[in-house]
Amino acid sequence: MSLHHVRRGNGSPLLLVHGLGAGWHSWDPIIDALAEHREIIAVDLPGFGQTPPLPGEVSIATLADSVAQFIGEQGLDGVATAGQSMGGRIVLELARRGVGGDTVALDPGGFWSDRELAVFGYTLRPSIALVRALRGVLPTLLGNRVSRTALLAQFSAHPWSLTQQTVLPDLLGLADAPATDAALDALTKGPKQQGASLGKVPGRVTIGWGRRDLVTVPRQAHRAVAAFPDATLHWFPRCGHFPQWDAPHEAVELILTGTH
Repeated sequence: MSLHHVRRGNGSPLLLVHGLGAGWHSWDPIIDALAEHREIIAVDLPGFGQTPPLPGEVSIATLADSVAQFIGEQGLDGVATAGQSMGGRIVLELARRGVGGDTVALDPGGFWSDRELAVFGYTLRPSIALVRALRGVLPTLLGNRVSRTALLAQFSAHPWSLTQQTVLPDLLGLADAPATDAALDALTKGPKQQGASLGKVPGRVTIGWGRRDLVTVPRQAHRAVAAFPDATLHWFPRCGHFPQWDAPHEAVELILTGTH
């Protein structure tokens, strides 16, 4: 499968992999800042954005397969990668396989306990159902500080300070993407993320985590670093699940310094 993608900027290539939501537009808050320094290649995963769904099983493995295939097709062997949430898990999976180069994973999934995983599923599914029920009035609700705060409390440490333009693409993506439910099943019903022993990843690994993340809670960061002992852990102090929303300048700096 050929992944829809966009390219911005010049310089050493950097591949961006999104999580559940808007496809490559999930990176809108920071893609232009990144493109001032690097050639950015931002993909739509299968079933998100403009890429059609996978014809068979949807799992973290098959989604990672699609990105690995894209890297090969585009002649991007050794490319640096950055991902957020499910995308963070996918770039770590690629690193575990020896695919790509330097890796930055922001608040990746896959490192929860059984109880945390159950809470994740029980809370995120109703949130997605609510977003779908409110689909027609989301622009209005997100344009209001009070209703925006209520809708985004699970995802952002300071939703009242965000703009409608920042968050609307991801919420519309959650509601509309054909692969949202299948990808959520892959996260909640599939295996947890495997790690890589010391010295087995192809480049540097940086894991960034929001101190106030209510989706992949902060204690999971220590499990992620234990699974990837080559990794450096960076904390975003006043940040929820989306560093590109809550700490865009810091996210840009971390991605640029963590990759070359």
